[in-house]
Amino acid sequence: MSLLVGRRELILGGMGLALVPGAALAVPARLAFQVFRNGSKVGEHVVAFTGDDSARTATTNVNMTVKIGPVPVYKYKHQAIEKWIDGKWASCDTTTNGNGKVTTVAARQMGGYVQINGPAGAVRGPANALPFSHWNQGNFGKPLFNQQEGKMLKVTCTQVGAGHWQVRGEAQIDDFYDAAGNWTGLKGKLEDGSDMEYRRI
Repeated sequence: MSLLVGRRELILGGMGLALVPGAALAVPARLAFQVFRNGSKVGEHVVAFTGDDSARTATTNVNMTVKIGPVPVYKYKHQAIEKWIDGKWASCDTTTNGNGKVTTVAARQMGGYVQINGPAGAVRGPANALPFSHWNQGNFGKPLFNQQEGKMLKVTCTQVGAGHWQVRGEAQIDDFYDAAGNWTGLKGKLEDGSDMEYRRI
């Protein structure tokens, strides 16, 4: 089933704190969201944080099941492990299972560039490229790559108000954050025109 392909990957492929290099941050231990499609709950998206400012790991797990009536028609699981060293992104590794099709992506900061290896092969991103992780609003405004497809994204990120970022281009997503910078929710459009919403729990 293709209704969640494309923008689903942009919405679900990663996660809000402005992770500013060298800054001490009050990072929560966990961010959890219920995921809704057209008002119906289809799954959950959880981000767990371990470590401290010198070495932090953000682990994202997404589990979704889309049904038509009582019948499951699409099952989706995604895990992303991001590592940050001294407030700077260092690497990420993802595994995605969409209805039985498994894909993996590995990305590394190499100093002068970012090396991304994914389903389409090897991609070299600019040195300041970062994963499209909704939990970290500090990534907006930088070149972003899709953690599921392993490719650079063609998007524009605009802050339109306090704690509100719009992402447009290959995605139509609005991310929301509280005064402390924590990710609080998301709204987006899927390729079939349906609405996706994250509600924090």
